[in-house]
Amino acid sequence: MTDSLWIFVWTVAALVLVGVYLSWTAGRLDRLHSRIDAARAALDAQLLRRASVAQELATAGVLDPAASIVLYQAAHAARQAEEEQREVAESELSQALRAVFAETAQTAAVREAPGGEESLVELDQAVRRVPMARRFHNDAVRAARAVRRHRVVRWFRLAGHAPFPLAFEMDDEPPAALVDRPGG
Repeated sequence: MTDSLWIFVWTVAALVLVGVYLSWTAGRLDRLHSRIDAARAALDAQLLRRASVAQELATAGVLDPAASIVLYQAAHAARQAEEEQREVAESELSQALRAVFAETAQTAAVREAPGGEESLVELDQAVRRVPMARRFHNDAVRAARAVRRHRVVRWFRLAGHAPFPLAFEMDDEPPAALVDRPGG
């Protein structure tokens, strides 16, 4: 084989390797974006569940009227919030839950009502799942951002037209009365 043929073979081999690497990286980025979409859907489902349970508790008639109004308005705002305001509305619902259940009298009133213990268990589960879902979402966002920061990804525009992934930041601290309750 002549030198020019060897150069051609090595050039083709290098181009194939670069093409395989770019294809693999683009596929990885696509999988990460799919993971973000799935994690966001799970997070949205958990946030909706938490707001729904809070709204049910607020309208059940077991809380005092002021607590019912505060909790209902925060839950309603969280369910109706536009995407730009979602983090703030969800944080306000967390704050409302902590404020309402900061008083042991409210927790006791719910527990003593018919079906109240089940309502508290359901709220406890919903409140505990939100931070987990948010963590999964933010971990996926962090991984996609790390890949998107590589020069090769930017130079060859391997991310396509996918929007830059954003983390979901909110106050998701659960009410102490739910965390500290027996059996919780």
